[in-house]
Parts: sequence; structure tokens; C-alpha cells
Amino acid sequence: QVQLVESGGGLVQAGGSLRLSCTASGRTYAMGWFRQAPGKEREFVAVVTWNGGTYAADSVKGRSTISTDNAKNTVYLQMNSLKPEDTAVYYCASRRRFDTVIRTTKEDYDYWGQGTQVTVSS
Repeated sequence: QVQLVESGGGLVQAGGSLRLSCTASGRTYAMGWFRQAPGKEREFVAVVTWNGGTYAADSVKGRSTISTDNAKNTVYLQMNSLKPEDTAVYYCASRRRFDTVIRTTKEDYDYWGQGTQVTVSS
């Protein structure tokens, strides 16, 4: 069982930036970020694959960057130009199975963090 621990959420004004971090306790393959706003489904934000490939949702593309530090088993989500609609609980997720497919649905992920709140004020 791999544990994921997120950090870096908080309150920020619109137009500001935040960097979220997620550290895994063991080996994983793809690592991704999802978010869930009140009353809404959990949605995909970004993913980095085992070989460093990245993909982001259209809603954050151009404003967010996902990256990894493999030596630390840590994935980062740098978010810039934040908007009030980015307000949500952000969850880190990882896959224990190896493949080369970009996975964007929550059912494809095996491990989840506890979530970190991001609030963007207008």
C-alpha cells in the first residue's frame, strides 16, 4: 500500500500562484492531480507518466505545470494565474500498474491522498 501526502494548499487572491506537492511512500508509475469543488464531481487536472510525459486538462492548460522529483518520489503542481473557479480540494493520485497510456479518469488510479484545499478569492 502506497501512501500519498499532499501539501501546499491555501488561500490566494485571483491572479496569484500556488505550488502543490505530493510525496509517495513507495514506487508508483503515473502520478496525477484531481480536484473536487463543492457539489461537483472529482475532475482530472494533470498527470505525469512514468517516463516524464505530462498532460493537463484544458481548464488549467497554460496556467499549470506538473513536474516530478523522482529522487524524492514527489510530484508538484505549479498553478499560476489562479481563478476563483479553481477553488476546490486538490487530490494527488497514483497508479501501481505500468502502462504508457495517459490516464485521466479517477477510476484508473489506485492510491489517493487526503486532499488539500485551494481557495481563490476574487
